[in-house]
Amino acid sequence: MSDEKFKGATAQEQMIEAARRNNLDLFKSIENQYGEKPEEFIKLLNTATDATGDSALHLCCKYGCYSVMDEIIDLDGVNLDIKAPVTGDTPLHYAANYSFSEPEYALFLIQQLIEVGADPSIRNKEGLKPLDIIGGSNDKIRKVLESAEYAKAAEHIGEIVQDVDDEDNDDDSVENNNYK
Repeated sequence: MSDEKFKGATAQEQMIEAARRNNLDLFKSIENQYGEKPEEFIKLLNTATDATGDSALHLCCKYGCYSVMDEIIDLDGVNLDIKAPVTGDTPLHYAANYSFSEPEYALFLIQQLIEVGADPSIRNKEGLKPLDIIGGSNDKIRKVLESAEYAKAAEHIGEIVQDVDDEDNDDDSVENNNYK
């Protein structure tokens, strides 16, 4: 598909089309337009939505568009856990839904999202996590999501323990200073 077809479209519309159609050339041409302003390109990625509120990353996961998704998730500052306004679904929820039509490919998408930091414990407006969407339909994907949730929970516990240790150390230093 030629970029000429999208000449009159806004950058936001072009971004959505690039994601929906896995058009890497179009994606790269948009990125090149922002050249020395990468923060504006990231802002476009985080705010561009289609008529239903789906972001470029949502659409990549909905349609299995890995080439564009790979470019998006490699960029610093991209919101990996952006929520669709209607459903509250994250891109990881969309990838979980995609598993019903393309399970092996969806597994790959899910692994890539988790690897770069997508949060598998986020619930949508129905209270469902991506793992809940999978249910018992795919053991491999279920195990990946369970492991990622466990790792995220362990990371969170580690942060809490570190915060408590830091507070204890602060208290110790105050006490030690009072006795000098």
